[in-house]
Amino acid sequence: MMNFQDHPYLLRIGIVGLGNAGSALLPSIAKHPNVKVTAASGRNEERLKKFAGDYQAEYYLSVEDLCQSEQVDAVYIASPTEFHVEHVRIATQYKKHIIVEKPLAVSVEEADLLIQAAEQAGIHMIVGHSFSFEPPIRKIREIIEKGTLGKVRMINNWYYNDWMYRPRTPEELDTELGGGVTYRQGSHQFDVIRYIGGGMLRSVRAMAGRWDESRPTEGAHAAFLEFEDGTAATAVYNGYDHFLTTELTFGIGEGGPSQRNQGYGSSRKAIQQLSSSEEERRLKSLKGYGGKHAKNYDQEKAHQPFFGLTVVSCERGDIRQSPNGLYVYGESDKVEIQLGNETGRDVMIAELYDAVAFDKPPIHDGKWGKANLEVCQAVLKSARERKEIYLKHQVAINSSKQIARNKY
Repeated sequence: MMNFQDHPYLLRIGIVGLGNAGSALLPSIAKHPNVKVTAASGRNEERLKKFAGDYQAEYYLSVEDLCQSEQVDAVYIASPTEFHVEHVRIATQYKKHIIVEKPLAVSVEEADLLIQAAEQAGIHMIVGHSFSFEPPIRKIREIIEKGTLGKVRMINNWYYNDWMYRPRTPEELDTELGGGVTYRQGSHQFDVIRYIGGGMLRSVRAMAGRWDESRPTEGAHAAFLEFEDGTAATAVYNGYDHFLTTELTFGIGEGGPSQRNQGYGSSRKAIQQLSSSEEERRLKSLKGYGGKHAKNYDQEKAHQPFFGLTVVSCERGDIRQSPNGLYVYGESDKVEIQLGNETGRDVMIAELYDAVAFDKPPIHDGKWGKANLEVCQAVLKSARERKEIYLKHQVAINSSKQIARNKY
């Protein structure tokens, strides 16, 4: 792989939205020697001023003003889903390269418009499904491609957590605006499954549940997914804060740290104590950049991140994650593969840099994001109509598109 230190191109990134997602990308930008954050936009001017001081960067109160800046080559769109169409269009208008948070949009038709706009502008667009960038998921795919365990035959991902009772804005609980676990978290889950299986899903049969009237969106789903080659997959998600799959994943959660025991149902009980949606919105805002409850994303992860429990079955063995890598259950023995400390977001930044600096087609492009979105919509449609839904917009992983390993 090329040594980035010897390449002169500097990629300057502006961040749209300094909430959890926008803040989480900052350490990965800082790690890359040829990528720099130079601007941000948002609605909280106090937080923006703090960001500008911390990073010697510009700040703007509008996305269009940010995209007009000559100090910005690419934008990371971490705004709420309902604004993705508007913000991607603005970025393409000013010919800025793009990472847009998942899901790309709320409909396949909108996704097509954004893909077309990016192509016409001649810019690269990546959809930020960060969990399929993570080392364990990429390593599983590598093992499958080598064929040492034979062909992949079954992929299962089960995730039980407290997603529905973490502080949410009203939009996050509105399915029509891309809220609920199927759009917000299924987009990760189906992306991981598609990445491991090669991309080409054939059909979906699913159910989705709305089990709490005070949180009027999908909080759970169970889907059977079939690939074109006959590989079977199940995707189970339950965000209602009862059983947690951290009990099955060594106490390790999404970011890699050991989960602290805060008491049974603590998220659910905390939300029930709030007096209004406005109070909940304020509580969520405290987790954004500069907020009282903001995470310290600069801390090195303690373990590999777990997006629930993933078990992959091949013809001659099974694979699952270990705390620091993978357990591979072969025909004669069980071995553990240790993996490095890079994060999915590190690799996402490397994929964007490779695309812009070397014109290397990214795996997680707009068409890949549209295919994941199609699965989200199919799950919801299958649940409504109680029938199998056949897919039309799936794309395969191109073997020539190798994700950068991000080793500087």
